Amino acid sequence: MAATFEKLGIRFQYPENWVLDESEALDGNQAVSVYSPGGAFWSVMIHPPEMVPAKLADTALSAMRQQYDELDAERVREKVAGHELVGYDMNFYCLDLTNTAQVRSFRTRDASYVLFCQADDREFADIEEVFRAITLSFFR
Repeated sequence: MAATFEKLGIRFQYPENWVLDESEALDGNQAVSVYSPGGAFWSVMIHPPEMVPAKLADTALSAMRQQYDELDAERVREKVAGHELVGYDMNFYCLDLTNTAQVRSFRTRDASYVLFCQADDREFADIEEVFRAITLSFFR
């Protein structure tokens, strides 16, 4: 069964056994995250529409590079539900585990968005399709 988040002018579905974290939104930021039982997460950050998606993705990559010394990144462009998304696929070590993160950014008439998901590679393999389903539900 799926739970639904519908605030901040956005809507998406996520597994009901995941934990919703609205603390960023409650602090006045336009962001919300959901966490899997294993610690993986999917987040959305909302920015003004004049923000350039490629620059938002570059900023996210820069922040990740500051946090993780040996981060590999590959630039990605993909189309989801008719929207052109730009971003990066990233791999890095954290707590002796290999991790994968994906950042995707796009713009609509109303806002620019950054979607971010991350998991250690053991969990990522199992929930990559869940991340895709959450992202796809964002566009419906």
